[in-house]
Amino acid sequence: MAGSSNPVQQTIEALAKERGIEPQVVIAAIEDAVLTASRKVFKGGENLKARFNPETAQVELVAVRTVVDTVENPAVEISLTEAQNTYREAYGEEVAASVELGDEMEFPKPTEGFGRIAAQTAKQVIFQKVREAERENIFAEYSDRVGEVLTGMVKRFENGDIIMEIGRIETVLPRKEQSRAESYAPGDRVRAVIKAATRNAKGPQIVLSRTDPALLIKLFEQEVPEIYDGTVQIKGAVREAGDRAKVAVYSRERDVDPVGACVGMKGTRVQAIIRELRGEKIDIVEWSEDAVSFVTNALSPAKVQRVTIVDDYEKVMEVVVEDRQLSLAIGKKGQNVRLAAKLTGWRIDIKSEEEKRKEVELQFEDLEMPGDVPAVEDQVQELVLPGIHDEVVGVLRQAGYTLAAQLTEAGADGLTETGLDAETIQAVLEVAQATAGVAQDEPGTDA
Repeated sequence: MAGSSNPVQQTIEALAKERGIEPQVVIAAIEDAVLTASRKVFKGGENLKARFNPETAQVELVAVRTVVDTVENPAVEISLTEAQNTYREAYGEEVAASVELGDEMEFPKPTEGFGRIAAQTAKQVIFQKVREAERENIFAEYSDRVGEVLTGMVKRFENGDIIMEIGRIETVLPRKEQSRAESYAPGDRVRAVIKAATRNAKGPQIVLSRTDPALLIKLFEQEVPEIYDGTVQIKGAVREAGDRAKVAVYSRERDVDPVGACVGMKGTRVQAIIRELRGEKIDIVEWSEDAVSFVTNALSPAKVQRVTIVDDYEKVMEVVVEDRQLSLAIGKKGQNVRLAAKLTGWRIDIKSEEEKRKEVELQFEDLEMPGDVPAVEDQVQELVLPGIHDEVVGVLRQAGYTLAAQLTEAGADGLTETGLDAETIQAVLEVAQATAGVAQDEPGTDA
């Protein structure tokens, strides 16, 4: 056997190595190509087969005919007598005598002179087969690597999506998987997590993400040895990419502080992750089997006064914080409480001490005067602000605001007294102005 010393064999092995596929796949592609091209030349309806001969590095083409008693289709059948005569001339009497009905005989066909069209067809088939094998290899490799973090280079942009090059393949970082705090230019090197591997008409598509919590978890595994070796476990991670993230950690050893291990000496470990995520704030909280403790920790950096489980089945908790901690506990546009709820799986109803005190006083008044019905003007009306977090709306209701128009009238200065931060107040006013405008424009007020 000529082996790799044969120029054709060397070409096959080089192509297989370059494309990351088995040499046998290339050989099968060549055989298919010759077979496809031969059918354009030999149109007699014969049963053609192509076989690569490693000794000669040539593809041999044969017409296969089955030995039958009575020939009905001469293109694919041969009589027993003719078969025996053919073998007798070629191999002698002993071989001819061994021929039986149902045997298959191969008759060589010339492959020279296929012509330009046949050669072009062969080239196209080889290219297609090799490409299909290459695509299948890529899909098989990356579908097993979902959740893994890779580093790629930004190649180009397509309708907001980023096409990234990783090794010899192109991957996509869709717009919805990009953090709003980040922007890139061609040539930039970016770390991202493999979110999915899918098949489509153009071949396999490897989808990356910079917003998936899996990226955050992998970055912690890379930066924190205690997580990598299993001493500290990440029990959960939630993100609003580009703004804030919360990570729940737990230590399997009593003398290892899980939060301290993740933060690192002078914050070096967590700072490295924050830099990688372009300034995204990260709250590292200690996980606990006790739901009350876990929710208390998850609301960090806010300090919680007390927690009450309102509904164990529906997983609802009431959390009371100091008046000056209310804004911090809720966070900008309700972000802190929203992330804490996602991390813990509990619905969290936050109230300040003042709100809770008023609520208790009202309950006592109801007990003292059960028969009294409050006047219409004293009844609490429902304040509706589309897109604003329920906790923020609750704070505004407790402060006495029942209409969107009252909020616009109070303005930013007036709403500061509610304890909400400036950014949340601005968002509230924008929605309130739009809501109040809709109310004024409603039909039935024509002059």
